[in-house]
Amino acid sequence: MPGTFSTADFLGLRWQEYEGNPLIEPPGFSPVVADPTFLFPHESPDGRYHLFAHALRGIYHYTSQDGAGWENQGRVCGNAMRPFVRKFGEAYYLFYESIRPFAMYLGWAPYRWRSFIACRRSMDLKHWEKPCVALKPTLAWHSHPDYGVSIGNPCVVRVDSGFRLYYSAGLVRLEDCGFNEPQFIGVAQADQIEGPYEALPEPLLAPDAGSRWRNLASGSIKVLATDDGFVAMQNGIYIDPETKHSGSAILRLHSDDGLTWRYADEEPVLKPGPGWTRSHVYAFDVRPELDRSRWRLYFNARDDWHWSKGRERIGLLLGR
Repeated sequence: MPGTFSTADFLGLRWQEYEGNPLIEPPGFSPVVADPTFLFPHESPDGRYHLFAHALRGIYHYTSQDGAGWENQGRVCGNAMRPFVRKFGEAYYLFYESIRPFAMYLGWAPYRWRSFIACRRSMDLKHWEKPCVALKPTLAWHSHPDYGVSIGNPCVVRVDSGFRLYYSAGLVRLEDCGFNEPQFIGVAQADQIEGPYEALPEPLLAPDAGSRWRNLASGSIKVLATDDGFVAMQNGIYIDPETKHSGSAILRLHSDDGLTWRYADEEPVLKPGPGWTRSHVYAFDVRPELDRSRWRLYFNARDDWHWSKGRERIGLLLGR
């Protein structure tokens, strides 16, 4: 299908952290603000950047004139996490992982998770229709016998046959953090953007014990169609062989069909470092600016391992 850039263009990008990071602190008493997803000014109804991210109480909406200084516009919905927003036609669609009440507060406890992917529609980013169910967990690898059933981290891509919903599923325990992260990456298909989507029977990506950067869990993925195939970024989750701590880093992939994937680099685009990115570099959203001269990748990072100590903030990576 036609795209707006080639796979080679994407793989040729060089990435650098924005010097003003971190950009967004957690709201209120939440220790985290996570899983950012964004719209460019040319896509929005008011000519500003719009970003959605989750905290303990649900998904929050932020706006910005320049993509660096952000204002919190309040909560969009509760019992929700890991959002993904895009404009298709004249409408905006917000996909997210729908969770049970208080689930975010109990992620560290012996609690069986239960989630599905929901979608809400808006014409102005202010008023949102009631949610519909986009994808339910139906496959064996969506579930863990001890931790529960989980599908989330949605990413929707238009293809010739309709729409694909890439998502995370299953759960792996990060013992040093005291919470779980997604084990697999899968894909589902639908004729209409809101679904319902039908999941392909097998995962696309799974942990690889021989990999330095994804030996524990698959994390999340964001996929983009190109002129000649598909490209993606994934935050692989791993155990560091030296420190024995868990970590998360952002990797690049490419594919001819969006189903069979190849890793582009041995080293991540971004991995944990000092300060606010000390333990994990997590989920993100990535796209080129309108003139294709620069790319933006908003991500969240964690500064300590255990749930009782770490804080998560949002930052920016720029690609040229």
